Amino acid sequence: MAFGYQILGFGSGVVAAVTEASIEYLCVAGGGGGGYGHYGGGGGAGGYLTNTQVYPLDADTTVTIVVGAGGAGGSGTTSKGTNGDLSSIASGAFSTITSVGGGGGGSRNNSPGGAADGADGGSGGGASYVGSSGGSATAGQGYDGGSTDGSPNTHGAGGGGAGQAGGAGFYGAGVSNLGYGGDGLANDIIETGTDVDYAGGGGGGIPDGYGWSSPGGDGGGGAGSIGAGTAGTDGLGGGGGGTGSAAAGADGGNGVVILRVLTSVYSGTSTNTEAITTDGAYKVLKWFVDGTYDID
Repeated sequence: MAFGYQILGFGSGVVAAVTEASIEYLCVAGGGGGGYGHYGGGGGAGGYLTNTQVYPLDADTTVTIVVGAGGAGGSGTTSKGTNGDLSSIASGAFSTITSVGGGGGGSRNNSPGGAADGADGGSGGGASYVGSSGGSATAGQGYDGGSTDGSPNTHGAGGGGAGQAGGAGFYGAGVSNLGYGGDGLANDIIETGTDVDYAGGGGGGIPDGYGWSSPGGDGGGGAGSIGAGTAGTDGLGGGGGGTGSAAAGADGGNGVVILRVLTSVYSGTSTNTEAITTDGAYKVLKWFVDGTYDID
C-alpha cells in the first residue's frame, strides 16, 4: 500500500515533507499451453509476483506495463505446449519487475522415458510420456509441474500453480490427485471483499477408457480431459489443460497486471487500463493488455 516517510526535526516539532510513496502490485504472466496426445501434460501457470515498490514522489516518469499472452497448446506428438509470455512492470523510478511465462505441458513421445518432458517456466509444465519429469518453476514465482511413472497408459501430469505443485500422472483409476493442476494463490489487491485466485496450473490429459476429467488448479487452470482440454482463464494466467486424444492441447490464459496507489499521488494518466476503481483512499488500475501509467 502507498505510504510516505515523515522526519521530525529534533526539538523543533517541524515535520519534513514526504518525499517517497509506493505502488502495490500484482504481476502475473501468461500460462503455458497444455500438451498433445493420449496423456498430454497440463500447462504451468504464469509466474506470480506481488509486493510493494517504493519510488520518489518527484520521479516524473512513465511506468510501462507488459501483459503476457498465454501459450498455445501442443499440436503434434512431438510438440510440447508453448510457454506463456512474460509480464512486466518497468520504470526509471524503480527496478523492473518480471514474471516468467508458464511452462508448456509435455506431449506424447516428446522425449524418452526419464527425460524432462514438461517445460520450465514461472510454474513448470506437467509431464506426459511414461517415466518423465515435469518442468521446473522459477524461484519465488510458482511450483514445479507433476511427473509421470513408468506404467503404460500413464495419465498426463498436472502443471504447477503459484501455490502448489502439479499432481503426478500414473496408471490407476480413482486416485484423488491424479494429474490435477496445482492451485494458484488468492490475492485481495482489488479489494472486492472476496479474494481472487490467480495462476492455477492446467490438468493433465486422460487416456481413453477413463471416466473423468482432471481439474485445473484454482486460479484459472484449465481441465485436462479424454477429449480436448479446457483453456486457461484469461486475466488469471492459468495453464491450459492437456488433451487425451489426437487433438491439440488447450491454450494457456493471458496474464494480468494490477497496481494500487494512493489517490493523493495518483496522476490520473494511464493507457489501455481495463478498469480504474476507487477503494477508500486508493486507486486500483488493472491491465489485460500492454499499457502505461504516468508517475507525476
